[in-house]
Parts: sequence; C-alpha cells; structure tokens
Amino acid sequence: MKTVAVANQKGGVGKTTCCVNLAAELGRQGKKVLVLDIDPQGNSTSGLGVDVANIKNSMYHVILDEVSPTNAIIQSSWEGVWVLPATLDLAGSEVELAGVMSRETRLARHMNAMKDFDIGFIDCPPSLGLLTVNALVASDSLLVPIQCEYYALEGVGQLMRTVSLVQRYLNENLKLDGVVLTMFDTRTNLSREVADEVKNQFKEAVFDTIIPRNVRLSEAPSYGKPICYYDPGSAGAAAFRNLAEEVQDRWLAQGR
Repeated sequence: MKTVAVANQKGGVGKTTCCVNLAAELGRQGKKVLVLDIDPQGNSTSGLGVDVANIKNSMYHVILDEVSPTNAIIQSSWEGVWVLPATLDLAGSEVELAGVMSRETRLARHMNAMKDFDIGFIDCPPSLGLLTVNALVASDSLLVPIQCEYYALEGVGQLMRTVSLVQRYLNENLKLDGVVLTMFDTRTNLSREVADEVKNQFKEAVFDTIIPRNVRLSEAPSYGKPICYYDPGSAGAAAFRNLAEEVQDRWLAQGR
C-alpha cells in the first residue's frame, strides 16, 4: 500500500478535507482506499459518515497494540473507501506511550496488515507530537495542504525540520513529494501571491490542481458525505476529481 501522511501543524488548512475527498474520489475511480484517522478529533471518521457511537475498536487500540488493524478497519458507505477510525480516546495515547520503548514506530509495525489497499491517507492532528511522528514513520510520502491565506507558510518550517529528523533517524524513505494549495479565492491578489510563493519554495512537489474556497465543500462534512457524493457538480468536486487524477499519475502509476 502506498501510504501518504497528510500533515501540517497549522490547523484549519484542509488536511481532513483532502483526506476525505481524495479517498472518496479515488475510490469512485476504482481504487481501494484506506483512510487512517490519527487525529483525536476524528473529523475524517465523521466526514466519511462513520457513527462514532458504534465504533468498537479504533486507532487508539491499534497504537496501543491492543488489536490488529484488521479488527478496527470499517468499510464506509462510499465506494472503495475503508476507515481506520479515531475517537477521543486517542488524545490520551501520547501520555500512555510516553515511557514506552519504540513508541514512534507503533503504527509502522502494523502497516503490513493493511497491504491489500492501493493507497492509504493518514489524517494527522494539527501538531508535531507523537501521533504525527507515528504517521510520518509509517508513510512513504508526505502531503502538505497549505491554505492561500496570510501566514500560510507559518509553521511549515518546523514541520520540515521534524520531517528531516524523521528521515534521519526513523524513516529514511519518507519523501515530501506532495503540496496542495487550498482555500484559493480567485477574487484576491493575496491568494495568487501565496500560491506563487509556495510554488517557488516547493517547486515540483506542488500539485497543479488548486482547491478553491467553496461553500458546498464546507457544507459536505456536516452531512457526513464527501463532496463527490454531496454535490458532484460543484467547483470543489471538480477540483478533487482533478487532484485525484494527479495523485494517480504521481503515486499510483505502474512502476512507482
């Protein structure tokens, strides 16, 4: 399974939006996709319509080695999409693992149990704590959503330093080979300026597709639906169709 950590320590940049809608679109296009929710807020879990009240085993139990992922993964209502869900229990896992040996590799050691999927997206919390480090250690690639707003690159430098440390000591195969611009507002010069700055800094890692500010995209999570099912004719749905095609070309093409 190609595994992609979706991370940015800054909150509200579109991490969950990217995980949920990329997964749903790739699933609709015939791929077998797993969303691994490692954010205690569980927004990817609820965004894919999973009822938290009915979750028996979750990422919390996997991280603590209490169950195998095969006993925690849930098939979603959407074609080709499965979820390893998160609940608020996960918030306590960093404290519980504080003194445990090899705590940074807990998720990585379970990845073989999920090899039957084509691609997995790990939705990370908006921090650089132990949960995000576990995601980075378990991943092949890093996808960084960056919003087209003031202070967009604030905190990205610290993320890059964390990635460098993970590459040096824990996962030398991790690549930062995906950056996606989100919340683009065509009416403002600021959005264009931020987009230019991000492209200048991250070069070929930046996807051509830019995710626009879109009301329907913002509404979809409250209905527990990805945008391609909530409003397939919207600008947000069109953007994720295009981004999914780029993801396939970059990460799922034969020989990659």
